[in-house]
Amino acid sequence: MNNKTDKQVPSKEIDVRKTFEIDIDMNVMAFDEPNEHVPAIDTAYKFDKDTTMAILAGFSHNRRVMIQGYHGSGKSTHIEQVAARLNWPCIRVNLDSHISRIDLLGKDAITLKDGKQITEFKEGILPWALQTPTALVFDEYDAGRPDVMFVIQRVLEVEGKLTLLDQNKVISPHSGFRLFATANTVGLGDTSGLYHGTQQINQGQMDRWHIVSTLNYLDPDLELKVVLSKVPGLDNKEGLETAKNMISVANLSRQGFANGDISTLMSPRTVISWAENYQIFHDLNKSFEITFLNKCDETERVIIAEYYQRCFNSETVDSIAEEIEKP
Repeated sequence: MNNKTDKQVPSKEIDVRKTFEIDIDMNVMAFDEPNEHVPAIDTAYKFDKDTTMAILAGFSHNRRVMIQGYHGSGKSTHIEQVAARLNWPCIRVNLDSHISRIDLLGKDAITLKDGKQITEFKEGILPWALQTPTALVFDEYDAGRPDVMFVIQRVLEVEGKLTLLDQNKVISPHSGFRLFATANTVGLGDTSGLYHGTQQINQGQMDRWHIVSTLNYLDPDLELKVVLSKVPGLDNKEGLETAKNMISVANLSRQGFANGDISTLMSPRTVISWAENYQIFHDLNKSFEITFLNKCDETERVIIAEYYQRCFNSETVDSIAEEIEKP
């Protein structure tokens, strides 16, 4: 472990209004310099005020923060971009069904030492992060296995210590350790039928999360600014109208997803990809097909084609709809 990093504490004060472009008078502490674990800054990123305040509370007051919302709404990226501007090391762990207790805590491994094979304990990501000024983000928190959730529960308390029974070792958290999570649900499991694999989280564990914030998709005007900043080639009269219509299609897909009409939606990332592909192929229909439509269930493509037609007042995807409807 790097002793210099281990002793590092936030020592620089930054202005929240200036740094995050949100309307509030507030200063927070940040690290002087980034290290290799600090995410890269996306200068075009637009911050949601409520979510940013929740995340900043997590960093500045050592609160355990969970961000809930539909997939593709940018939950994890939001945490990363706040961390990037605070120069705070940030590590993401996706809690899919393959992540086990051993992955988090560590395991015995055979290594070479002085030309001999020996067995020694290799600590997992949780003990390492707990001992460093690191923000640990558990993605897809509500999809975690029960054995994993009980391990995490040990460190949800601010002063929560981690006991490694195999090593007869008790680890106290570093003063700069922070814990975040992202989830599609709020611990109730898949009540909508949209998120297969999500688990119910016991109330005792949910109670240990100090802040639960909901992140929705960007306001259309704000999303437009993001798209234009990423794809400046559309920053003209014709391109502006095209980008607005792209976002309208995306919003219809999000409403359809929320209503259970379709099983796939267009995230802000997908809209940007669509705009970028449009710049490459100079064909709106083709770029829509290869960016989004081809990823959708065949039985739902007629619905999505209708979204497209409504926003662009075009019959460009009629051929697709006709192919689907053929007996």
